[in-house]
Amino acid sequence: MFGFINVYKPKGKTSHDVVAVLRRVTKIKQIGHTGTLDPFAEGVLPICIGKATRLIEYLNDDKAYVATIQFGKSTTTYDLEGEGVNFSDSRVGLAEIEKYLENFRGEIEQLPPIYSAIKVNGKKLYEYARKGEDVEIKPRKVTINELKVVNFNEETQQLELYIDCSKGTYIRSIANDLGEMAGVYGHLIKLVRVKAGNFLVENSIALEEFQTKEIVCDNLIYPLEYLDYPKYELSENEKVKVANGNSILLNCEDGLTLLTYAKTLAAVAEISHGKAIMQKVFL
Repeated sequence: MFGFINVYKPKGKTSHDVVAVLRRVTKIKQIGHTGTLDPFAEGVLPICIGKATRLIEYLNDDKAYVATIQFGKSTTTYDLEGEGVNFSDSRVGLAEIEKYLENFRGEIEQLPPIYSAIKVNGKKLYEYARKGEDVEIKPRKVTINELKVVNFNEETQQLELYIDCSKGTYIRSIANDLGEMAGVYGHLIKLVRVKAGNFLVENSIALEEFQTKEIVCDNLIYPLEYLDYPKYELSENEKVKVANGNSILLNCEDGLTLLTYAKTLAAVAEISHGKAIMQKVFL
């Protein structure tokens, strides 16, 4: 079995839970996910099965989310699972929100939540937080490609945002920082990932539907469909060399190229000055 599965991760399950379910159903150990989703979050979770796990690093890793923010309170974790820290009876309007959102578009510096899995000096930030230890958190550069209001309920002070962003963006931090900017505090109460690279929520399949190995097989996505790199079809002679891990000469532009044989993935190669050096071979 070789390919990707576009799974809809339900709320309350971890990314590792999803992998465990598919391992149990398929009896295949070589299964991995392409990006962690918090347990309270739901949505698209691309899964790689078999040798496709070797392709995770080549997948487009931009993400898109629909996030619901509740104004009036900030929490320790920046989401609904944390303890309340700051409270406000003030209210904010849509015009003000639109103004503050300008600060989050494009390349920005973001301070990750203290309750996150980022490592500092070999320890995860949440380990420091749980022990009440101080630690310096350095801001990280992320890119917000698109940010727009989906809905705003002025009465309940709930804001729904569509956020298309680079890998490593913390949506919880956006909720917290936007609330602080507006002077009303805020935290994330719902998060749905609607896109992960080329994997879209409308094409995802609920985890509970994967009851048998046959169902998994029926929903496998062949890797060539979702890898955004130039492709080169090998001749029989070139295929033999590639199968042995040898470099070959190709009239192709420099950069990563997918080498195919009989329209199936044979290898991933790095081309430099006409020489294709094998990175991963699947023959």
